[in-house]
Amino acid sequence: MAFTNPSRDEIKRILEESTVVAVVGLSDKPDRTSYMVSQAMQAKGYRIIPVNPAGADTILGEKNYASLKDIPFPVDIVNVFRRSEHTPPVAEEAAAIGAKTLWLQLGIANDEAAAIAQAGGVQVIMDRCIKVEDSILLPNGKPKA
Repeated sequence: MAFTNPSRDEIKRILEESTVVAVVGLSDKPDRTSYMVSQAMQAKGYRIIPVNPAGADTILGEKNYASLKDIPFPVDIVNVFRRSEHTPPVAEEAAAIGAKTLWLQLGIANDEAAAIAQAGGVQVIMDRCIKVEDSILLPNGKPKA
């Protein structure tokens, strides 16, 4: 069965209910897409957690972790800025830490990663930009808790 992303209503619900977004491959360089997207999401009220084994100690004011397994608190969304072929191990870690959603950024898709995540109870979104989806679905920002 071919993979299909959740409906727009479901993506909106995911964004509304999510607070902590771990960003795998977040660069500390402000000119990189991962940085710009994460900075915009942080400004919209999401807590952005950098995951980059080669990155700086802190990125966007948050401690950088070498892997998802090193994050000592729950993660809602694992947002991935890695090439498609590198996503299956990320999906395994996302399932292992109990993340609710694995989000592969625009241009990134991997059916094996999707199957791994879904088998672990993790919702999957592929080939979509989280910043674009958030801007369209939640134009006035996240609802206040």
